[in-house]
Amino acid sequence: MLASSKYVFGFLLFYTVSLAGADQDWPVYLGDKSSSQYSTLDQITPENVDKLEVAWTYNSGGARADNRSEIQCNPLVIDGVLFGSSPELIVFALNAANGQELWRFNPFATEPSPPGGKNRGFAYWSEGEDKRLLFGVANHLYAINPATGKVIPSFGNKGRIDLKEGLGRDASHLSYMANSPGVIFEDLIIIGGRLNEALPAAPGHIRAYNVRTGEQVWRFNTIPHPGEYGYETWPNDAWQRSGGANVWTGMTVDESRGLVYCPTGSASADFYGGDRLGQNLFANTLLCLDARTGKRVWHYQFVHHDLWDRDLPSPPNLLPVRRNGRAIPAVSQSTKSGHVFLFNRLTGEPLFPIEERAYPSSDLAGESAWPTQPLPTKPAPFARQVFSYDIINNLFPETLAELQNQFVRVRPHIPFTPPSEQGTIIFPGFDGAAEWGGQATSPDGVLYVNSNEMPWILTMINTASGSTNGERVYLQMCAACHGQDRLGTQIQGTLVPPLTRDKLSEKGLGLSEVTEKIQKGAGIMPSFGFLSEKDLTAVSNYLMVDWDSEKETDDPSPLDAVVTYGHTGYNRWQDSNGYPAVKPPWGTLNAIDLNTGEYLWKTTLGEIEELKKLGIPPTGTENYGGPVVTAGGVLFIAASLDENFRAFDMSTGTELFKSKLPAAGYATPATYSVDGKQYVVIACGGGKLGTDSGDAYVAFALPD
Repeated sequence: MLASSKYVFGFLLFYTVSLAGADQDWPVYLGDKSSSQYSTLDQITPENVDKLEVAWTYNSGGARADNRSEIQCNPLVIDGVLFGSSPELIVFALNAANGQELWRFNPFATEPSPPGGKNRGFAYWSEGEDKRLLFGVANHLYAINPATGKVIPSFGNKGRIDLKEGLGRDASHLSYMANSPGVIFEDLIIIGGRLNEALPAAPGHIRAYNVRTGEQVWRFNTIPHPGEYGYETWPNDAWQRSGGANVWTGMTVDESRGLVYCPTGSASADFYGGDRLGQNLFANTLLCLDARTGKRVWHYQFVHHDLWDRDLPSPPNLLPVRRNGRAIPAVSQSTKSGHVFLFNRLTGEPLFPIEERAYPSSDLAGESAWPTQPLPTKPAPFARQVFSYDIINNLFPETLAELQNQFVRVRPHIPFTPPSEQGTIIFPGFDGAAEWGGQATSPDGVLYVNSNEMPWILTMINTASGSTNGERVYLQMCAACHGQDRLGTQIQGTLVPPLTRDKLSEKGLGLSEVTEKIQKGAGIMPSFGFLSEKDLTAVSNYLMVDWDSEKETDDPSPLDAVVTYGHTGYNRWQDSNGYPAVKPPWGTLNAIDLNTGEYLWKTTLGEIEELKKLGIPPTGTENYGGPVVTAGGVLFIAASLDENFRAFDMSTGTELFKSKLPAAGYATPATYSVDGKQYVVIACGGGKLGTDSGDAYVAFALPD
């Protein structure tokens, strides 16, 4: 199964490799433009991996004391230089052999730091002596000189372009962030963005820019305009007001064929689509586009009229698979629901049958759930699909009754049960079985995917039920993150603070300060500058002034025409001890042979020390970040809640190495070689799932 000599020919056909014996880079986000997360390095093997030791540690600075900062960066390594980013989005270059800093670039040196945002990596372009490192910070795409860390002033407006511009309508007051890097094709960078998942939201159109000038070259409208393919799958005016259907994960490129593969997310708002009735192409879709022109070649939609936030969570993988003795150029897409879809990447033909199955209708006013959804017949899902009574977590008798009582109060669970005011189980949860860390593939057609099995409960609220305009605005715009009771929640494992009056006062915030933060954004919260003065005043008063003193008028709120339902937040279903409501495993690592659709192995990923001490077998944990696989036969991954970095045997799934990190490595590692020595590096940012934040990059290598 490993990438031994018999696979070299296939690898040369489908992957870019360095010359034999030469040092190898990690030159593209997730390894290469096919998102393989694979390296031909073979110095580290199952026989010697247990001898790995820390080669160097670099502390980038910027970890927040309140543990709300993260690093999600998959660093690049090019010609012995590592490019990474800090929790504060400071970009730096290091000597990749020893971790010594070469330069730092602060995108906020001359302006205030924008709210929120992450950086998951970079794009690199070169032609002769002209070299550029491109990356997103908030709504800007920067180009800097990788040798010096200085901006390239000829790119865009003094070294950057504003991604809120050029979307076909005014998005200046809407949230837009470029967390994941674009992909390079010839002299283009093709990029998407992260948008608000409630309304109003920007459209998620895919765009290509000239890497030299920053000029927009083409745009593909993921919410089709009149006359474009798919326009009839939305209301007639959706192109002017709907949002989402965005590529927030990154893309992959088949350079030899000039094709770019773009996985899109759901339409806004995530859980109520009464204002966007229809199939909603091209949300939740894998789009194959002509990389030079942006013209659609083929597409496949994985969720019709999404009501469950089932974004495609990671870039697709391009790989060869074998059928009847011949190689087929394939593309695989893993999903939040725990499925792998496999297609001929030239034609879009499914390589395993896909069935459209019927699912329940919605009982929310104005909603119309799509009657069917597609599921592949192979491979089998890599996460459990139905939360039934028999898989309720019974490890702790003292909490079993509380979980059983909750189970009978919410809707009975089957996949694609529509959101409800009663409460709907989402399993696997909102953050998915597969997530943004990506999946690794080896040249012999094996997919390696880590998975989460955490149930969540989605409860809808009719925003018209608010007794005042301020409460209605809060329920519509704020409750999903801060909770219907204003006591705070978690989003993707990051704590969102409470907005009760006493907590705001403890932070020294008065009415004017709260109003300003709502207008401009703060922390991970985007700007709500689009709110009318009436709505802004109303929600600020609701938060900070005696509720009964809020003055109402008969004037309707502009939001009244936007959406009917909000929700109570992104709520993991856990017992009172903080453990998942489902029986273990809670995190797994899987190897799937995509030539046959059969599993080679499955194992738990992560462990909880206090449960281990009780004699409970490894449960696995929630995990963020993906694996890297190598020709040496070793899979490397951090990702887990327990803050460990691990190595596994690719052929058996046996854990071979484990090392405690200074903070959890919620990112995808990179592997490279300098002066003949192989390194594996991981960003240790922590900050999710209640773990401490960190600022370190840690590189491992074999001893000299």
